[in-house]
Amino acid sequence: RIARMMPLAHDVMAVYLKLPAVSRLGFLPGQYVDVLMADEHRRSFSLANPPHDDKLLELHVRHVPGGHFTTEVFHKLHEGALLRLQGPLGTFFLREESTRPILMVAGGTGFAPIKSMLRHIWEQRSEPRRIVFYWGARARRDLYADAWLREQAASQPDFSYIPVLSEPALEDA
Repeated sequence: RIARMMPLAHDVMAVYLKLPAVSRLGFLPGQYVDVLMADEHRRSFSLANPPHDDKLLELHVRHVPGGHFTTEVFHKLHEGALLRLQGPLGTFFLREESTRPILMVAGGTGFAPIKSMLRHIWEQRSEPRRIVFYWGARARRDLYADAWLREQAASQPDFSYIPVLSEPALEDA
């Protein structure tokens, strides 16, 4: 069930899902779920929350013009609506047994699984790991978690955040 929807940017919506009270989704930081649509199509979305904070599942949905599901998210779906999910899925997840430094690279809403991993590392791990994160977007306004990442870079001594813009606006200079 959609518990909450919150705009993150001009074209990105955070969709928070609440599972039935008797259900839990055991997942690893970085995995994704498929939203099963009525027409049997699927849309995949990475979980942005870490496994230890699973009261609500957080998805980052970018509006794609003409996109069937993303148009529904931005114009039709509302809090309380039901969605069918399948998951967790995927082999892109944090390898916790390693102590090696981590290089993370994401573009756009590809930040969602990175956010899950970062929060997991900072909130659950006792051993620090050097992390460098490059986040690519067209313009600064597309970096919807820029302020949070800058705060983390200032407070986490082993974390570096490097935003990368491919089509910066004049005001981004």
